[in-house]
Amino acid sequence: MPQNTTGTQASAQRVIKKYPNRRLYDTATSTYITLSDIKQLVMEHAQFAVVDAKTGEDITRSILLQIILEEEANGSPMFTTPVLASIIRFYGHAMQSMMGGYLEKNMQMLMDMQKQNPMVQGMMGNNLFQQMQENLHKQTEQFFNSMGIKR
Repeated sequence: MPQNTTGTQASAQRVIKKYPNRRLYDTATSTYITLSDIKQLVMEHAQFAVVDAKTGEDITRSILLQIILEEEANGSPMFTTPVLASIIRFYGHAMQSMMGGYLEKNMQMLMDMQKQNPMVQGMMGNNLFQQMQENLHKQTEQFFNSMGIKR
């Protein structure tokens, strides 16, 4: 059985099939589900993959991006326009893989902070995310400048 990052046994990966009619079918529960249900699986740290029912192609990333798009469109967005523009500028650039790693490491650092200090969880309001967003934007600007990339 696969192991998760904490070294404990992880449950088997759940398979969600996406049909051409855009419906999502959870093979573990034999029911149709929504993007909200998939978001809940993410929140529960469940292991899952979304596959195209017709081709068998793994489309998990596109479904997760769709959830992010919906979250950004509703309520309080996490990313400012300048941060999104900076991220887009990295696509197709030689530094694309470095930017992905950079974002991933920063997200991991935030999650580690949360685990180490439960008080941080209570402080995870808009102010902290806004500060993180501003810092990410500044660091991205510095990164662009150090590479001689003009905006």
